Amino acid sequence: MSLERKFFLGFIRIHILYQASKKEVYGVKIMDELRLHGYLVSPGTIYPILHSLEEDGFLTIREENIKGKIRKYYRITPKGIEILKKARLRIKELIDEVMD
Repeated sequence: MSLERKFFLGFIRIHILYQASKKEVYGVKIMDELRLHGYLVSPGTIYPILHSLEEDGFLTIREENIKGKIRKYYRITPKGIEILKKARLRIKELIDEVMD
C-alpha cells in the first residue's frame, strides 16, 4: 500500500460515514462518490473499510437481492453519528491551524 493511500484512508472513512449519514450507500456507489473527490479506490480497499466500519458499529447493513445478486446497503448508526461529529470538530480545528 502506498504512503499516500495510507495517509488518506482516514479521510475515506469520514467520507463514507458522511455519505451514509445522508442516505444508504453501497460499495460501487461509494466508490463513484469518492472518485468525484479524487480518491481512486478499488473494491479491494473499499469493501474491507465498509466491513470494518460495520464490525465496529459505525454502520449497519441491509441486504437486498438485485437481479440475482446480493447488494449490501450501509447506513450510519448512532455510534457512527457520534464519531462523525467528533471528526467534524477535529477537521475544523485542523483546517483552522493548517490554513492559518
